[in-house]
Amino acid sequence: MSSTRLPAPMGILIDRNRPLSFSFDGQTYQGFAGDSIASALLASDRWLLSRSFKYHRPRAPLTMAGQDANTLVQLPDEPNVLADLQELQADMQVSGQNYAGSLDKDRDALLGKFSKFMPVGFYYRSFYKPKGAWKLWEPLIRKKAGLGVLDLGFKPGYYDKAYLFADVVVIGAGPAGLQAALTAANNGARVILVEQERLLGGSLNWARFDIAGERAASLRSALVEAVEQHPDIQVLTEATCNAWFTDNYLPVIQGKRMYKVRARECIVAAGTFDQPVIFRNNDLPGVVLTSAAQRMMKLYGVKPGQQAVVLTGNADGYLAALDLHQQGVRVMAVVDMRSEADAAQDSGFAALAAALQQRQIALHQGSTVYEAIAGKDQGRVVAADIRRISGKGQVAGSGQRIACDLLCMSAGYMPVYQLLCQAGGKLSYDDAQAVFTISGLPAHLHISGSVKGYQQLDKVLEDGQQVAYASCAALHLVAPTEQQPPASESGYNFPWPIFPHPDGKDFVDFDEDLQVRDIVNATRHGYRDVQLVKRFSTVGMGPSQGRHSALPTARLVAASTQRSVSETGVTTARPPFVAEKLAHVAGRAFDPYRQTAMHRLHQQAGARMMPAGIWQRPAYYAPASSTASRDQLMQEEARHVREKVGLIDVSTLGGLDVRGPDAAELLERLYTFNFAKQPVGRSRYALMTNEQGVVIDDGVCARFADNHFYVTATTSGVDRIYQQMLKWNAQWRLDVDITNVTAALAAVNLAGPYARRVLSKLCDDIDLSPEGFPYLAVRSGTVAGVPARLLRVGFVGELGYEIHVPARYGAHLWQALMAAGADEGIRPFGVETQRLLRLEKGHVIISQDTDGMTHPAEIDMGWAISRKKPFFVGKRSIDILEAQPLKRKLVGFRLPSGSAKPLEGHLVLEGDDISGNVTSCEYSATVDAIIGLAYASVRQSEPGSQIPIRVEGGQIVQAEVVSLPFYDPSNLRQEQ
Repeated sequence: MSSTRLPAPMGILIDRNRPLSFSFDGQTYQGFAGDSIASALLASDRWLLSRSFKYHRPRAPLTMAGQDANTLVQLPDEPNVLADLQELQADMQVSGQNYAGSLDKDRDALLGKFSKFMPVGFYYRSFYKPKGAWKLWEPLIRKKAGLGVLDLGFKPGYYDKAYLFADVVVIGAGPAGLQAALTAANNGARVILVEQERLLGGSLNWARFDIAGERAASLRSALVEAVEQHPDIQVLTEATCNAWFTDNYLPVIQGKRMYKVRARECIVAAGTFDQPVIFRNNDLPGVVLTSAAQRMMKLYGVKPGQQAVVLTGNADGYLAALDLHQQGVRVMAVVDMRSEADAAQDSGFAALAAALQQRQIALHQGSTVYEAIAGKDQGRVVAADIRRISGKGQVAGSGQRIACDLLCMSAGYMPVYQLLCQAGGKLSYDDAQAVFTISGLPAHLHISGSVKGYQQLDKVLEDGQQVAYASCAALHLVAPTEQQPPASESGYNFPWPIFPHPDGKDFVDFDEDLQVRDIVNATRHGYRDVQLVKRFSTVGMGPSQGRHSALPTARLVAASTQRSVSETGVTTARPPFVAEKLAHVAGRAFDPYRQTAMHRLHQQAGARMMPAGIWQRPAYYAPASSTASRDQLMQEEARHVREKVGLIDVSTLGGLDVRGPDAAELLERLYTFNFAKQPVGRSRYALMTNEQGVVIDDGVCARFADNHFYVTATTSGVDRIYQQMLKWNAQWRLDVDITNVTAALAAVNLAGPYARRVLSKLCDDIDLSPEGFPYLAVRSGTVAGVPARLLRVGFVGELGYEIHVPARYGAHLWQALMAAGADEGIRPFGVETQRLLRLEKGHVIISQDTDGMTHPAEIDMGWAISRKKPFFVGKRSIDILEAQPLKRKLVGFRLPSGSAKPLEGHLVLEGDDISGNVTSCEYSATVDAIIGLAYASVRQSEPGSQIPIRVEGGQIVQAEVVSLPFYDPSNLRQEQ
């Protein structure tokens, strides 16, 4: 096994003192710490890493920057890993994917022979005739589709999120980004510098900027040292800014952490993507972008070949040829697509041509590679067919074949525009000059460097400095000044680097195996819009997301429809910028939580806390001396409320004060019930739906005065409901004041047969008799010497009083009630107990017993809808829904106490079909049965019906549908 390692200083990422052994497709290879999987394999002359998606053609690295699908490999616990990005680890086991037989001899490569039978969009026009044919084709297609193998036993690691704030965030640590970060920090800004690579420097790490090849290293050393030593610059390497959201809200992924970054000013210096040339067999192993060959040498110390042909459309190809020659690669020819006249307009052309001549490197101007010739060893390129360019996309009838095992290509550069277009920027293309511009960016978002169109190093640095200074001026750190931007540049993009071959295999999209004729044929099918071409052909929909296919596709669509590229545009860029693991999204978040005024007292009483929205609430109470289980403690607390009296902290319940002449009118429009004629001193159930008629919240609306309503909302929904109120009133412009008083008040629910007796000891200014304070009445008074709002409620099905006081008196109120109820045996109860008690009464909990499709009729809430009101939010949708047959209903069910207990989410069956799911279920000692709520089909909803529920282990239990409530159906206990 040969090695193609170059001596130091090549290979700045690898540690030659730490050799690593690993395997690829069962064969052992050697690499170094710092290698990527791809670089270690290339160093052993192993080029073939994968097979293409459609035709199973041999594929090898194209970019060496993780910007293409050619390097997708399989790890034991993860498929579709980019081998040119994944850092090598000791004893790593790597294999290829998407092949039949072996990677070297893939039987499915025969599919390429039938490419003419698989034209663009063939899957849309096939497999559906004759009727039922899809059932035959589906298993075959599914077997061939997809890449890699999932490890179903995979256990995800720890992922989390963190929050960062900065005056200026610079995305990209190339020369422009480094200069911008330094300038901003030197002017007093707090800077975060985000770099996707392992090293700062960007193209300074691998590109050549002068004939001598000296400037990049010295400039990088100076800039990086200054950045790393600056106290006001925080550097994030191996970090990707994956999207841009309003007001410079930036998700940055680094390792297993997602940073949520907020920047006052944001500078995108993300650089450009090297663009391929389109010719026959441009996908062969050994055909790479010029930047990829330079990365192999400079970053990993890998000699990319023995004989090279460099195909270019600008001066950078000449400099890459000098790099290759310097590292011992015999450069057989530099093929410049520009004509002699066009190349001569480049001020540095004469010196570059002289440098090639001095090194005896042949130069072919006005020429291109028309075809790459494949060899038998891994399908690697062995020669290039060079032709004179005779017209746009046309070549001479014959040419010269030059032997090579490395073919470097660069048609020019395309800006890394994705984040900028997500921000609303417009990417424009000047067809005459073959240059890009980006305009229409929002305030406080800036671009700098090559993404702005500058390629000359001095201009890149100057622009980085100017943009950073302008950002600091926007922050009022420096005085604004008029700055003359560097002169614009052109000539770095060859205007038409597409040379179709009559035999095809001239790939536009390497991910999807799409050729020139596929894009052209898509337009002939009538898809003139580039967005429709994308969806019909799938161009740009692979892992590289159009990084190298967007521009040639736009050129081909423009030519086929007699338009310009500026008229067709490129496909839309949407987040994320790179593939994002679900673990990053689901990782542990930094969630601040709130505590009620009585939190310390709950802890002292042995409360077991649980999250409820953003609050911490007692689930149940377990004194230190208790050895009882959760279920036992819940049942004890519930029995105590039913037989004596209990106290629960309900401070987390949402509270909204609605005041003003139009207060009743606002509630009339927002809620389903009628509130205009609601008497003062009474409360009423309040149900809210959205425009689609879906139930989104409920609570109690208490009227304390003609122009004053106090409305409760669910713990997790109050902020959303408050926003809804503000949103709608911004349109309606009613004379009303809406205040979220949730945090301003503390509240308790005193419930049980002895509740009136306990409360009477602390309240002497309110008539608490059943006649003086009936069920659903509300009063204002004092409790334990504290001003309070009192509501007669029955959520748990017993005589109960909700007492709301200023939050600073919450602990005092709790202690006073516990002392006053000592003779009655009062004890606290938790949220889990409350949920059991409400379940016994058949009361729903919004978002637990409802989902994003639930409308009132499904949960028997028709009684809560006023049929006389001309309007409320969702009324029209509810009318439409109620006119249609119901498909499901929320029903109560009952099982014997010894039965297997269903859990929330367990499925309700109807024959072989799923008809619903369990939403709530608990054992109730009060009724000595397992009780619950579940969605079922309408056919299963009649009391007395049996519904099969699949519980743990796949067991089916037959539950009986019963009428609600399970307990005290006459409601006498709560109304006493």
